[in-house]
Amino acid sequence: MNVRLKIWRQKNQTSKGAFKTYRLGDVLAEMSFLEMMDTLNAQLIKNGEEPVAFDHDCHEGICGMCSMYINGRPHGPLRTTTCQLYMRSFKDGRTITVEPWRAKAFPVIKDLIVDRSAFDRILQAGGYVSVNTGGAPDANAIPIPKKIADEAFNSATCIGCGACVAACKNASAMLFVSAKISHLALLPQGRPERKERVESMVAQMDAEGFGACSNTGACEAECPKGIKLSNIARLNREYITAMLSSYEVEVGGGDDDHEY
Repeated sequence: MNVRLKIWRQKNQTSKGAFKTYRLGDVLAEMSFLEMMDTLNAQLIKNGEEPVAFDHDCHEGICGMCSMYINGRPHGPLRTTTCQLYMRSFKDGRTITVEPWRAKAFPVIKDLIVDRSAFDRILQAGGYVSVNTGGAPDANAIPIPKKIADEAFNSATCIGCGACVAACKNASAMLFVSAKISHLALLPQGRPERKERVESMVAQMDAEGFGACSNTGACEAECPKGIKLSNIARLNREYITAMLSSYEVEVGGGDDDHEY
């Protein structure tokens, strides 16, 4: 098959970017989208041109590195990661538009690569989990209902790819943050720091410049791991509970110099 690629090219974060069009022939339907991009880059290098910079790593839909906005959707037309998207999903001769994530908190580094270290700083703000060290406990030493364990596991499957941010019209990171909050808040091991954790992570999310939740559900619709909107509801409950608890502690302290 033959494809016409309209790809965003940008030298660095401060330079002005623009779309550039390429034509690529002999594309196999069995190729993954990233393999097709590799083929394009091989052609560009052969012609003495600079290859397109893009992120990739595991090619197994686990690492979340392959962030591309393809034909108006994060990761392309299917609800999957870009590395698991195959060229059979596109029709012969059609134009494929490829862009980087568009978000203030994800500045473009080069071409299709964006800086997603904001996610790392949010996780770091969450702090640690205090657990007793020593010998490894038996798997069933702390009984956890299966429903709770399943919810925690489903939340933990978030790969931090940023598709939720790219899909949201407000570039909100609420689905990502709520998945990380839910994972630990649901389990006994994560409860000692649950209040401090949610306050710190939400504060860091706001400081990074992510927008407010749009409530449209685009994040869930595009998430390749199927993270549910119910996690955002849990995040809101955790945050309100933490803030009310902090307020009660301050009021109970009897400090007459504060106004509430």
